[in-house]
Amino acid sequence: MRENGNVGRDAGVSFDDLLAVQDHDTAVDRLRHRRDTLPERASLASVQDRIAALDAGFAEAAARRDEVRRRQRTLEDEVASVDAKIKGVNDKLYSGSVRAPRELQALEADAGALRRHKSDVEDRLLETMEELEPLEAEADRIESERAQLDAEAAQLQARIDEQSGGIDAELTVEQGQRDTAAARVEPGVMRLYEQLRAKNGGVGVARLVHGACDGCHLQLPATELDHIKHQPPEAIIRCDQCGRILVRP
Repeated sequence: MRENGNVGRDAGVSFDDLLAVQDHDTAVDRLRHRRDTLPERASLASVQDRIAALDAGFAEAAARRDEVRRRQRTLEDEVASVDAKIKGVNDKLYSGSVRAPRELQALEADAGALRRHKSDVEDRLLETMEELEPLEAEADRIESERAQLDAEAAQLQARIDEQSGGIDAELTVEQGQRDTAAARVEPGVMRLYEQLRAKNGGVGVARLVHGACDGCHLQLPATELDHIKHQPPEAIIRCDQCGRILVRP
C-alpha cells in the first residue's frame, strides 16, 4: 500500500512519538483487560450465583415453614378455645348451680366431648410441630450458609477494589504519558492512527522489521519494499497487507 499523500506529510511528523502512543495504548489495553479479568471477579460471580440459588431455596423453604407455622398457630388457638370451653363447662358443673341429674349428665357429656376434641387437636398440633422442626432447621441452615457466602463475597470485593485501585493508578500514569506523546503527533496522523487502531485489534502503527510488518507479521513484496526505500523520511507508509502505518528503521 502506497503512502497516503493527504495525511501528515510535513516534516514535523514524529514517528517515534507515534510509536510511543501505540506502546502506551497497548499498555492501557492490557491494564484494562487485567482489571476486567481479575480471578477474584470470576470467584465473586460464582459466589453470587450460589447466593442467588440459596435465596431461591430459602424462599421455598421459608414458604413451607411459614405455612406450617400458621397451621400450628391455628391449632394452638383451637386448643386454647377448647380449654376455655372446658373450663366454662366445669365451672358450671361444679358450681352447685345445676342440680338436675339430666342436666349434670349433659354437662359431663359436653366436658368429655370437649376433652376428646382437645386430645385430637393436640395430636394434630404435635404432628405439626414435628413437621415444622426440619423446615426451621433447613431455613436456619440456608441463612447460615448465606451469611458465610456474604462474608466471602465481601472479602472478594475488597480484594477486587484493592487490585483495581492499583491498576487504575497505573492506568492514570500510562494515559498521561500517552496524551503527552499524542500531543506531539500531527492531528491528521493521530486521526488515521485511531481509525486503523479501531480496525486492527488495537494496533494502528507497527515497525517494519526485516521487510515484514511487525503488526501483521507478513512479508511485504519486494517491489513494495523498494518503493518504500525511495520515500522521504516524513512520508506516511502503510502496510500493503494490513493497512497499518509502518515505521521504517
